[in-house]
Amino acid sequence: MIRLIEDNDPIAFEKLKLLYPHAGNAFIIGITGSPGVGKSTLIDALITQFRKLDFTVAVIAVDPTSPFSGGAILGDRLRMQRHATDKKVFIRSMASRGQKGGLSRATKDAVIVFEAMGYEIIIIETVGAGQGEFDIASLAHSTGIVTIPGTGDGIQAVKAGILETGDIFIVNKSDKPDADASVLQLDMMIDMRNSSQTDWTPRVVKTIAQNGTGVKELANAFLSHFDFMKENHLIEQKKNAMEKSYFDSLLQDLALEKLLLLMKNSEEYKGILQKIQAGVMDPLSAAELVVNNLMVTSNLKVRN
Repeated sequence: MIRLIEDNDPIAFEKLKLLYPHAGNAFIIGITGSPGVGKSTLIDALITQFRKLDFTVAVIAVDPTSPFSGGAILGDRLRMQRHATDKKVFIRSMASRGQKGGLSRATKDAVIVFEAMGYEIIIIETVGAGQGEFDIASLAHSTGIVTIPGTGDGIQAVKAGILETGDIFIVNKSDKPDADASVLQLDMMIDMRNSSQTDWTPRVVKTIAQNGTGVKELANAFLSHFDFMKENHLIEQKKNAMEKSYFDSLLQDLALEKLLLLMKNSEEYKGILQKIQAGVMDPLSAAELVVNNLMVTSNLKVRN
């Protein structure tokens, strides 16, 4: 099913309609952070901890996309091979497809599949592109931001606004110098956040993913956040926000797909393309002309 989704097969779209009523019961965790902070190793350790608590776990590792094949090229699931024989764990690498934030609509589609299969916890690992990874907050109930000591990630989080998307902050590789300073810095920044009395106060957890130190505390922190959301009736609010985001992405993808197909099959497109290739018209003016003509045809006004 996920292969059909990644291939953008129309059959997948129809099957997702049937699966959607059976989705919506899983706890979705997003893990993001800069490259090299140990996200995959941390998730590997989290799987072990959640399985000890008897949860079924699915993982979507969103990898950078090959510019040639369009497929995932890193294969983070290779770092989680010790779970390969566990029938209650499913790990899947997916290509980012060049989407903003490293997440594609296919990621949400895959979440629906895993939810319908009955997985209780779904972990999404982002591509690790750095500061722009805000999209994960619209896909997950809880977002974990992974940092390591001595990189200045704490300061960068404030600058980029990532602080507002994080529910759990993880200082991984905390056996390194300055780990306590990193925790203190993050605590200070969390205190600066504007929040009401009903808001969740983000937690900072120190871990050493390589040997499992702090992973039990991290798993409990995520579960505590989920319990907090349920107790304060925030789950429905979060679900509504997630569904709106998914609906918007569907509108954007489907509309763009159909418009591009319509334009590329038109004689106008072919004629303008010839003018570009002949050097008579520049691509910027040409694209603007095609879109404006399309909008006029649709009786819509385009504002310059």
